[in-house]
Amino acid sequence: MSDKFETRSRKCIFLGYPFGKKGWRVYDLETSEFAASRDVIFSENEFPFDKKSDLLAVPRNGFMSQEMIMHGVDDEAPYVWENSEERGSHCENNHPSKVEVEGLEQHVDGEAQAQTPGHEVQAQPAGRKQRVRRPSTRLNDYICYTARVGSSAVDDELNRMSNTPYPIAKYVNCDRFSESHKGFLAVVTKEKEPEHYGEAMKSKSWRDAMQNEIDALERNETWTLEDLPVGKTAIGCKWVYRIKYHADGKVERYKARLVALGNRQVEGIDYNETFAPVAKMVSVRTFLAVAAIKGWILHQMDVHNAFLHGDLHEEVYMKLPPGFTHSQTGKVCRLRKSIYGLRQAPSMWFSKLTSALESYGFVQSKADYSLFTWHKGNAFLAILVYVDDLVIAGNSECAICEFKQYMSSMFHMKDLGKLKYFLGIEIARGPLGLFLCQRKYVLDILAECGLLGAKPAPTPMEQNHSLAKSMSDKFQDPEKYRRLIGRLIYLKITRPELCYSVHILAQFMQDPSQTHYEAALRVVRFLKGNPGQGLLLRADGDLQLNAFCDSDWASCPLTRRSLSGYFVMLGTSPISWKTKKQQTVSRSSAEAEYRSMANATAELLWLKSFLQSLDVIHSQPMRLWCDSQAALHIATNPVFHERTKHIELDCHFVRDQIRTRCIAAVYTRSSEQLADIFTKALGKQQFNYLLGKLGICDLHAPT
Repeated sequence: MSDKFETRSRKCIFLGYPFGKKGWRVYDLETSEFAASRDVIFSENEFPFDKKSDLLAVPRNGFMSQEMIMHGVDDEAPYVWENSEERGSHCENNHPSKVEVEGLEQHVDGEAQAQTPGHEVQAQPAGRKQRVRRPSTRLNDYICYTARVGSSAVDDELNRMSNTPYPIAKYVNCDRFSESHKGFLAVVTKEKEPEHYGEAMKSKSWRDAMQNEIDALERNETWTLEDLPVGKTAIGCKWVYRIKYHADGKVERYKARLVALGNRQVEGIDYNETFAPVAKMVSVRTFLAVAAIKGWILHQMDVHNAFLHGDLHEEVYMKLPPGFTHSQTGKVCRLRKSIYGLRQAPSMWFSKLTSALESYGFVQSKADYSLFTWHKGNAFLAILVYVDDLVIAGNSECAICEFKQYMSSMFHMKDLGKLKYFLGIEIARGPLGLFLCQRKYVLDILAECGLLGAKPAPTPMEQNHSLAKSMSDKFQDPEKYRRLIGRLIYLKITRPELCYSVHILAQFMQDPSQTHYEAALRVVRFLKGNPGQGLLLRADGDLQLNAFCDSDWASCPLTRRSLSGYFVMLGTSPISWKTKKQQTVSRSSAEAEYRSMANATAELLWLKSFLQSLDVIHSQPMRLWCDSQAALHIATNPVFHERTKHIELDCHFVRDQIRTRCIAAVYTRSSEQLADIFTKALGKQQFNYLLGKLGICDLHAPT
């Protein structure tokens, strides 16, 4: 019979912390089992492997078991798989179907030899003295392991395993893409851009890129070295690093750009006019959606040192670039031409580019000044400008080539070939249309937050959250919170389902709390479940605009202002969406819905004008879907009464658009209201249902 007073404790090794449980993860030395326990007494002064006889051969099935996995994302892998030759090991594996774990004895002279039972010591060469080798004392307090795999079957099994139950490989791959596009994505994912000057100095490629940039600036006589006049202040500068790719995925060049810190400039002294249009993301999506439907050819060009083409009229001084000095101390750069970072530089460059395009025969769009169109016979070209990046679309390959030659004669251009990677957006073209995603950008966010191994969240935000009334402790690093929200804002370019969540979180940028940061991390964990999700701009869609609008009445608990949201599609392709808090308090839900209809109508009218620049004419009314019968009656009924007389007159322009048959207001059920996802946090089932109707897909999802 067993004695209830007998010793029941077991000698174990502390491995870490179990996933989803409270306690410690331990390894039983006697039974060779893994367990999680909350009753543990630590012997901090006793090392379990102080003798060689204590070394245990871990069985194959337990060596990489999920039970042994350490669940810290940033933890190093507990085992290193390598060839024995790399450590100087001469042991032989007589059991190719098993994995052997062998203790390493490192020697003072840098050589290491693993001793195993039955190992035959090789004879020393003749004429060489034999001496007894003793292990180094440097590693007396450590036990090192090496593992050898003797069969491809084991290789395959171990390759499928990971040090986390949620490996990123389960959520993203490239099986659906062509071999050439796979190679392009592999290069884009592999290459890492330096974040600061010190990191760039470690690579010869980036050092050469910085030297080339300085040489180009000096050839263009961008500055002269002078003494800083009394009363003047020299602004600083910094390096920004980007990698430019060819259409086939090869690195076109490592681009180091010297950027002046224009935030130190003083208005009225250092600059006056600063306005320069850039393409809005709505314009980019609409432009590509039309190109997908009409089958236009898409190319991309980059202007080398674009801002150097602008002349500087103000007296501006800049400090010497980081990493470059002058023999005479105290010298600064007096800028003779505009460079990146100056407040007035974009305006000067855009003026010169506009003149060049108009000289070729392009017409600037009135809806978006960054769009230029050209007609000659049956040939058609459209150019979308984002600072120094040009997206070229057209129905004639010959016309595109002639335009490229003209631009190369006017400026120092880089021909990047077919459109594949634009502003961090990965673009793939296939029979279904254009697929846009920010896969690499999402993976960078996951890595930065340390959540590559985290469990994915089903939705971006919890239902019935109370973030506005959070009373938790202040977040100690608000700059980190702001950086994360800023990255999520840019991610909304191809991820409309994040619109509501990011809108809510962005309201706490000034003074975030710990609860707000945890909510932001939940959005990142949601991204973990679908890093490659993006927009599918279908090639078989029509060119008819459809919009959905919705509101959440008095949703803000602090101001009681309502939330408006709309979603616009060109055929079946998503092109525009927005979540915004209304400027005034609405007295009823119908009024809030009516204001939301006004916002959506304004967006439809602008898109109609933009599409006219691309020769897309809307002869039929644009449909506006709303789930409020009261708001629809207000929009179609011109009679004023007590409930509507206080509504601003600008909201009533919806009636005018309905009367002129520019807009057709249509009722839809609340369960089918696509804009519902932009005004409130939904449950998993409804969220996924609406997500499937937004024209969003995940071509990177594992098959």
